[in-house]
Amino acid sequence: MGLDRVSIGVEEGEFVCLSGPSGSGKTTLLNAMGGLDTPDSGEVWVGGQRIDLLSKIALADMRLNNIGFVFQAYNLIPVLSASENIEFVMQVQGASKAERVARVSETLEEVGLAGMGDRLPSQLSGGQQQRVAIARAIASNPRLVLADEPTANLDSKTAEQLMTLFSELNARRTVTFVIATHDQRVMAHCKRLVAMEDGKIVNDTCQKNS
Repeated sequence: MGLDRVSIGVEEGEFVCLSGPSGSGKTTLLNAMGGLDTPDSGEVWVGGQRIDLLSKIALADMRLNNIGFVFQAYNLIPVLSASENIEFVMQVQGASKAERVARVSETLEEVGLAGMGDRLPSQLSGGQQQRVAIARAIASNPRLVLADEPTANLDSKTAEQLMTLFSELNARRTVTFVIATHDQRVMAHCKRLVAMEDGKIVNDTCQKNS
């Protein structure tokens, strides 16, 4: 689903859910925010920088240093351990080995996987794989984390744990989260709920009970 004259601003440190049925445009909007899709018209700004005009190289560099992605399918590299998957982005960023090791250890502990860094993705449960994906997304200290249906393959208990983790990371690191979902369990944790339908924003509300 394409977007129809959508206008949205997200402040630093917000915790936002894009909700709506399949085909509502939420993933398209998420991809535009992350520079994965370029809009036919309009502007996309991230951290004071207009990203829809950037070259492919500049856009890739901006994403590398500013945005963490968490996908429904985890997208872990199967031949790399949990630690190596987390370390990969920092390696591309040019972080030193000592810094990478320290940050991998820190983020594994932060997502509740301390001592499991040597395991391959195939040796981890679905919930644990998603936690590795989250650790990979935050280890590079991004300003923004974009998550597309992050609980879709998880049972209720694991999904609840994952959203609690997101909330804690948002509060502790002041990382901005934008999550595309149609999962009510996810929406309950969001501080701002943006409902979409047919490529449009139909409602945008703050949730005081979150």
